Amino acid sequence: MTQPTPIRRDGHQPRLLDALDLAAAGVPVLPLRAGKLPFGNCSSCTGSACGDRPNMKAAGPCQCPRPCHGWAAATTDTAVLQSPAWAEAWQQAQAVAYHPGGARLTVVDLDDADAASWARETLPATRIVPTTRGEHWIYLGSMRSANNVRPSVDIKSRMQYARWLGPGTGTMTHLPDTVRTLVDREETTPAPSEVVSSPTRPATWDAAVATGCRHTERYVRTGLDRGVALIRDRTESGAGSQAFGVAQFLAKQHAQCPGPCGMDAMGRQIVAAAVSVGVPEAYAERAVTNGLGSAA
Repeated sequence: MTQPTPIRRDGHQPRLLDALDLAAAGVPVLPLRAGKLPFGNCSSCTGSACGDRPNMKAAGPCQCPRPCHGWAAATTDTAVLQSPAWAEAWQQAQAVAYHPGGARLTVVDLDDADAASWARETLPATRIVPTTRGEHWIYLGSMRSANNVRPSVDIKSRMQYARWLGPGTGTMTHLPDTVRTLVDREETTPAPSEVVSSPTRPATWDAAVATGCRHTERYVRTGLDRGVALIRDRTESGAGSQAFGVAQFLAKQHAQCPGPCGMDAMGRQIVAAAVSVGVPEAYAERAVTNGLGSAA
């Protein structure tokens, strides 16, 4: 059995010490070289000649003892972290990274002040870690990762790594649907001339279907019309997320009504607005369904 390299707890390898602490807490970690990049693959793993690791998208048999394959090499095994095969990487490491999805976490990476301001206006509070240019918002729960879900915003969770920049402040809360809806590539809406689908059902709310609503028809129509206008203003990006927000807002307005309030008809009208600026109908329906259900 390979014996771990003894580690002097005197600051000689502070990044490895941080990694060991994280691993003990159940967070899979790996070293990063200059440029915030993982270390390159060994000759046996270069070009996926090894067949890749079992936890990668193209699952394979690779059991390389080195920190190859980036995020896929992240581990909580302290023997591996301290092994001779990892020693050189730790000696050269410029930072520690972790695999959020492996720890059942999601990092909303906000890369500038504008993105951070958007998060404070849109997302539920959670643990926040300051970064060089912005913030990491960390939520409990994992999901698919994606870059550029909106300006200067990346989602890092499964099959991705994030730099360890300290514990941050605040209490981690559960991953909200608001974040989940950002990840689909359909969120970046094409121009109106490139609409990919159109609603197959009528999309008009009528007071006749709201016999149990405690609001006036004018009140309902005003709120719905304003919401639809907000969605249609999102001609470049964000229409799917805006549709979720509008649906959530309207659902909360009607949460105390004895019903029915015609929420299905409102939902179809919101979907139609999102589709009109290029959001695929299936994605728009999913976002609206999540929004209407989030107030339950």
